Amino acid sequence: MALALLFLVLAAAATLAFPLALRTLIDGSLGASDRGAQTLALRGNFLALFGVAVMLGVFSSARFYLVSWLGERVTADLRNAVYAHVLRQSPQFFESTQTGEVLSRLTTDTTLVQTVVGSSLSMGLRNAVVGTGAIIMLVWTNPRVMAIVLLMLFVVVLPALWIGRRVRRLSRASQDRVADSSAIAAEVLNAIPVVQSYTAEEREARRFNQATQNAFDTAVRRTRARSALVAFIIIANAALLLWGLYQGTQAVLAGTMSAGHLGQTVVYVMLLAGAAAVLGEVYGDLLRAAGATERLMELLASQSPVAAPSRPMALPDTGRGLAVRLEAVDFHYPSRPGQAALQGFTLELRPGETVALVGASGAGKTTVFQLLQRFYDIDAGPPGQPRAGRICLEGVDIRDLALEDLRQRIGTVPQDPVIFSASALENIRYGRPGATDAEVFAAARDAFAHDFLQALPEGYATFLGERGVRLSGGQRQRIAIARAILKNPPLLLLDEATSALDAESERMVQAALDAAMQSHAGLRTTLVIAHRLATVQNADRIVVMEHGRIVEQGRHAELLTRDGVYARLAALQFTV
Repeated sequence: MALALLFLVLAAAATLAFPLALRTLIDGSLGASDRGAQTLALRGNFLALFGVAVMLGVFSSARFYLVSWLGERVTADLRNAVYAHVLRQSPQFFESTQTGEVLSRLTTDTTLVQTVVGSSLSMGLRNAVVGTGAIIMLVWTNPRVMAIVLLMLFVVVLPALWIGRRVRRLSRASQDRVADSSAIAAEVLNAIPVVQSYTAEEREARRFNQATQNAFDTAVRRTRARSALVAFIIIANAALLLWGLYQGTQAVLAGTMSAGHLGQTVVYVMLLAGAAAVLGEVYGDLLRAAGATERLMELLASQSPVAAPSRPMALPDTGRGLAVRLEAVDFHYPSRPGQAALQGFTLELRPGETVALVGASGAGKTTVFQLLQRFYDIDAGPPGQPRAGRICLEGVDIRDLALEDLRQRIGTVPQDPVIFSASALENIRYGRPGATDAEVFAAARDAFAHDFLQALPEGYATFLGERGVRLSGGQRQRIAIARAILKNPPLLLLDEATSALDAESERMVQAALDAAMQSHAGLRTTLVIAHRLATVQNADRIVVMEHGRIVEQGRHAELLTRDGVYARLAALQFTV
């Protein structure tokens, strides 16, 4: 920045020196009586003018490079900061913010900031310095006339500021409308098979067209206000400067000013007028970027309700599965504050134990998983009173642990596995980035994924496509299991990993899950969510949930004899 400012000042100085050299050329060279002296003076003055032009070119080039570099650096840093900040937001943030809107801020808004910082701001600073220098030179050479012009310039600034405030508001609204269309596009493109199966292509195209039309209409209003701003600045400044120039011509006719002096004044007036015109446009760009920057700053200012403690406690490494305890946990989702997801929920998992959570949809099973990973915090209870409930690992409240330390101890296999746009090798290695190829292959074998991965065109190096579109549901699920096995966490969470699979795929995936649960016996505590009771008959304990509460728990055979909720669920699934 210091170098950019230095070259900016040098380039402006070279620009302002040009009229002085022109005055010397007119008054000194052309006014000489001797022909030879006149020729020598002309040659010297033209060389001086060329020297000024060379300096202007070199300094301007250096200024342009440095300011452009700054624009690119600021944009990259801003994108990185926003993206890193969004990655640390809890799921509550994404309940109210669409992914497409975040992407719009990461791309459209930051690109607009880049344009302003790397280009418009450069031109603005240059013209501000040149314009200020021109004004100083004009006041110095024509003090009386230009003092009046300067006083009148302040009158021009006030309406420009008023129009500028409207441009800024409309710029913010324009960026919001662009984000709306981006959100629609991101949502629909991620659901193309559904859109096409319902022949909704035309309907979605119309919806997107309406969003882009709204963005266009807002942009037109912004452009109209900005055009009025530019026109006002140019016309008002031109009127004032032409009046000052007219006074100069009158002084030449009256004999109180030389022709060279007038020529110098003309060039300074042209520099000032050009600077004012450019500054008018740059002001509009800055106002537009201000709207985009407000949106980015709002995103950066958003704070996740799940905060890491200032002084986190260390989670003891016992060399076995984690001891887990949920004590009197109450929880309401922020988007559904009137409906309890968990009520007085208490559950204890012994180290190395495999526990299954079963129950109807909406019973609160997935909520337990989300709270264990601290995607949400449990209800705090009445203000001023001690915490009503808590979740502990090895006796330590998870709210007292660093989020990284907590989540590194937990492995998850979700119901809908996430496959990244990368190779099979990198997808499995996502569980432990530093793992060797041999460790990845071992995890794939444990997950019964090795054979089908080797059969792919490029084996483990095969690109799996966006969201794993090249794989079947069972294959995606086994890669997710291999990823969790490679991570080798002391607490494993399995969320209905076989619910959407056919019989053959379910058999393979269930074998993989059994391998994941049985490997390192005693070194891993496993919590399983299952709708299909056949998959959890061998669990150490089955916990039956209903409306956010535990209504039964025990082993499979024991629960069947109680003739309760579990027995009814089993009768529905096992009776032909």
